[in-house]
Amino acid sequence: MIRWVAVIFVGLTVFYILFPGLSRLGVGRLPGDFLFRLRQVTICLPFGSTVLWSALVFMIAEVVKRTCLFC
Repeated sequence: MIRWVAVIFVGLTVFYILFPGLSRLGVGRLPGDFLFRLRQVTICLPFGSTVLWSALVFMIAEVVKRTCLFC
């Protein structure tokens, strides 16, 4: 259980560091993405972007799995 908490913490930390660059790719602007601005802090909960990017990565993994000759 503590491993998952650590993984989520590290993932969120990396996400918030990379958020300015990821916003150019559309993260945070899709329907289902929530963006809160409190004073000088921006909090983004990218539910819609997560679904989209997960589906994209899944499709790429399936294509690689089906075309891999040595797997």
